[in-house]
Amino acid sequence: MKSVHRALPLSLIVAVISPLSALAHSAVEAAPRNEQGWKDRQDLLNKRAAEAGENAKVLFIGDSITQGWEGGGKDVWARYYAPRNAVNLGIGGDRTQHVLWRLDNGNLNGLKPKAAVVMIGTNNSNGEDNTVDQIADGVTAIVRKLREKLPQTKVLLLAIFPRGENPSPQRGKVLQVNQILQKLADNQNVYWMDLGYQFVNSDGTIPRELMPDYLHLSPKGYEIWAEAIEDKLAAVLGDSPVKAAANAGAGLTGEWTWTMQTPNGPVTAPLILKQEGDSVNGKFARDQNRWLQIENGKVNGNEFSWIVKRDRPDGSIITYRMSGKVEGDRITAIAKTELDGQENTNEWSATRK
Repeated sequence: MKSVHRALPLSLIVAVISPLSALAHSAVEAAPRNEQGWKDRQDLLNKRAAEAGENAKVLFIGDSITQGWEGGGKDVWARYYAPRNAVNLGIGGDRTQHVLWRLDNGNLNGLKPKAAVVMIGTNNSNGEDNTVDQIADGVTAIVRKLREKLPQTKVLLLAIFPRGENPSPQRGKVLQVNQILQKLADNQNVYWMDLGYQFVNSDGTIPRELMPDYLHLSPKGYEIWAEAIEDKLAAVLGDSPVKAAANAGAGLTGEWTWTMQTPNGPVTAPLILKQEGDSVNGKFARDQNRWLQIENGKVNGNEFSWIVKRDRPDGSIITYRMSGKVEGDRITAIAKTELDGQENTNEWSATRK
């Protein structure tokens, strides 16, 4: 049966799997959003398209999860997609109908990419806003429009990512949409990939280290996304796959060298960290024989906080409240402490060995 589906044109597949597509509903009715921030972002995307022109090899089309390549995913983007002149066409909060409108109103102007990576639909799944069939109709309409406007572009359609800390009716709704959408793949012009399982623990929960709010990705989450699609994307583009960074996804775990500026000059010493989910423990070297233990270590995405206590010659204890973020093999952070009634803040950094 699969071979029969692949032989059919996309228009016939749509008619078979989506009988509601002939009926109007919000997910397929192209519409802009009446919000100034959205309009500004739309104008920015149109400008990006115009500037990239035919040099763009890859498009990423979607909502806030796609826009997040400019936030938590920016370092991964720089390594995988910037060299390919990729264009990010994501807008936070968008639904299928908004993407449909954007594709007709400037987002594709002048572009002739080899590939378009599409992941959209999670915002349509809220409450009773749209049914499973309607969401599938909306995504299908986007794929059809891309094929019409960019006939030489291959579409890499991604399953909508899971959401919510625990299994839920909404997550089940998304899964049902994905079951329909995978039928769009003909492995010639439209390719299907489902990497949702990589964001879910064996007990069905979503780890905060991958989705801090159980919806949007952390830097580690974007690394997983990039690695998962790289072989297929490189094959479509006809270039060599990008190799994953040696410490990709390691988070804070590892041996580091940290440096802090003090009134007596810079202090440099070893730092050992171990991250487990949204917690971290470890120790700072005070000297060759003594270490300062990390207490109450917490991680939220690529941001962290912890406490380190150090004894003073007079017998008192000084407490450092440290916070910062990790990006690849570099940590940038601050340490706050109260000394003699005054709060002091020092910047510090660390590089992975």
